[in-house]
Amino acid sequence: MQPLTPDDVRRALHAVDPSIELLHFEESTATSELAAAAIGCEVAQIAKSICLLVNGTPVLVVMSGTRQVDDKKVAALYEVGRKKVKMAKADECIEIFGYPPGGVPPVGHRTEGITIYLDESLHHFERIYAAAGSASVNFGVSPHQLETITGGQWIDLAKD
Repeated sequence: MQPLTPDDVRRALHAVDPSIELLHFEESTATSELAAAAIGCEVAQIAKSICLLVNGTPVLVVMSGTRQVDDKKVAALYEVGRKKVKMAKADECIEIFGYPPGGVPPVGHRTEGITIYLDESLHHFERIYAAAGSASVNFGVSPHQLETITGGQWIDLAKD
């Protein structure tokens, strides 16, 4: 199965907010550290997309670049055991979410209706940056815009 592209992300973004522009880089922005260096922002301003399968159901957690998802909190939220919370493998990211790891955006997924959670710590910034479908394309938005474009729910699912 072929991955979706930054053009798919742009279309999804512009359907909700045509003012959002994609940022293209020569260098890789596949990790939070690389993205922050290319963009010129703090690592904590990177909104990384963590692709999970909870009891087989796809879930996306948009987490600050300096934080990690706590699988215990996710398991408690879904009332399942921790072993039912799994990180999606690379092929599952493409098949379910539509994009390879390092380029998964918070919008424009192949599968409709994926539940999206937004890390509360992203509220601390006026502007945050997310992947836009490849390991060298990103976009910047306010936390409010992120909520609007994703329909995500603000929650604390980070490790303490």
